[in-house]
Amino acid sequence: MTQHTRSGQVDRLPSALDGRGRAVVIGAGLGGLASAMRLGAKGWQVTVVDRLDRPGGRGSSITQGGHRFDLGPTIVTVPQTLRELWAVCGRDFDRDVRLVPLDPFYKILWQDGSSFTMGPGDARMEAEVSRLSPGDLPGFRRFLKDAEARYWFGFEDLGRRSMHRLVDLIKVLPKFAWYRADRSVHAHAARRVKDERLRFALSFHPLFIGGDPFHVTSMYALVSHLERAFGVHYAMGGVQAIAEAMAAVVRDQGGFVVQGVEADEVLVFGGRASGVKLADGRVLPAEVVVSNADPATTYTRLLRKQPVKRWTAPRLMRSRWSMSLFVWYFGTRGTREMWPEVGHHSIVVGPRYRAHIRDIFQTGKLAEDMSLYVHRPSVTDPSVAPEGDDTFYVLSPVPHLGHDNGVDWAKEAEPYRQKMLKVLEERLLPGLTGRVTESLVFTPETFRDRYLSPHGAGFSLEPRILQSAWFRPHNVSEELPGLYLAGAGTHPGAGVPGVIGTAEVLATLVPDAPVAARASVRMAAE
Repeated sequence: MTQHTRSGQVDRLPSALDGRGRAVVIGAGLGGLASAMRLGAKGWQVTVVDRLDRPGGRGSSITQGGHRFDLGPTIVTVPQTLRELWAVCGRDFDRDVRLVPLDPFYKILWQDGSSFTMGPGDARMEAEVSRLSPGDLPGFRRFLKDAEARYWFGFEDLGRRSMHRLVDLIKVLPKFAWYRADRSVHAHAARRVKDERLRFALSFHPLFIGGDPFHVTSMYALVSHLERAFGVHYAMGGVQAIAEAMAAVVRDQGGFVVQGVEADEVLVFGGRASGVKLADGRVLPAEVVVSNADPATTYTRLLRKQPVKRWTAPRLMRSRWSMSLFVWYFGTRGTREMWPEVGHHSIVVGPRYRAHIRDIFQTGKLAEDMSLYVHRPSVTDPSVAPEGDDTFYVLSPVPHLGHDNGVDWAKEAEPYRQKMLKVLEERLLPGLTGRVTESLVFTPETFRDRYLSPHGAGFSLEPRILQSAWFRPHNVSEELPGLYLAGAGTHPGAGVPGVIGTAEVLATLVPDAPVAARASVRMAAE
């Protein structure tokens, strides 16, 4: 079986009588590709299989009418995680991918006409806070100190090690209590600043990983420190360029990245994972199997013939899932010089906040109003659109498909897009109607069908405190020896730094490949 990649290479599924020294990774999302790179660095002969037509998973792209639409994540907030990943493989990330720091990071616009521009530099941000709410400056400074403390504990400590043993959780409970992990990130922001707009600006970040700011743990205040300490970056060529560079590293290590093939089942022999059966009947033997699929898909579909004790279908379906997304990707003609105040990222806040979040996460109601995340990469990367034109990506958080009063998206998609167009016209992009050329819509049903995401959730399990760390599906499967998990649904969680981190944790759990296998991988790479 062969598969042509975008670079023109042809990857062939390796033929093997046994799986000695071999690893199979299911899914070429960023977590799966990072896992493959780390396994390759440990000497394993790695094969990555993925059902889509190009690497990247949710971080891939679609090109239509000269516009490249980045489908999922749009930014990099912790570049060192990628540089460290490349270094483990003996490579230089900055030789393969060009990151551009954004300034500003994003602009938040409220219904009353006020705005808040987030960007680099403490003095600049303090001036922005003082402009909006002078009395909140001391509280803002204190919030940033809180965020830094949570970064060192939550990101650099917990986020870089496995939490699959209960004893590991018990050891850190005092610190969870000290940092008031039981308090929501919005509640924590509210204790520091009084202005509701600032409370929003300091607490909305969990939405980027599928969490309700009014219920997700205050540990996620650390995102404010990530932005302050490391900035916000865009990869020229989009996150797709990062994914393709990752796939190239895997191939250079002697591995395979095969698109357009679907894993059907994790095979078991002698009480441990022994390989992967593909949908076409082919079998890939392996000593190590890594699933970058959602944990629910892994345990209810890929292990459907095996007994599962903890992550049963009823338990997974009872879990709290992240919200889903309605995303409109569109191109515009002759607009490159229009809307000069609209930069790379804009956040258009609707008339309600708390009530709207409740609609999305708790009642499952598709609200009449909306808040929008607007991505305009063409102001930074002209290659995403024809000359003089723009490429846009506009995202609205919406309920996932698992609520009792689920939305019929076959009927609602076009009316919802029209509402989105109206909000954009009125709040951000006057004159947009008539300029739109290419158009593509993703609904929660797209996330369910394209990514096999349970309930069409955008970010797997919601990162509440009792669905994080030890409470989250583990990186080393507690159901089957030889099976490991990577990606948004496992520890440490969603987001580009999170899924890259799942591979780092996984690499501490998988042993080095046998010596003989390492020699064969070196020969293949050479």
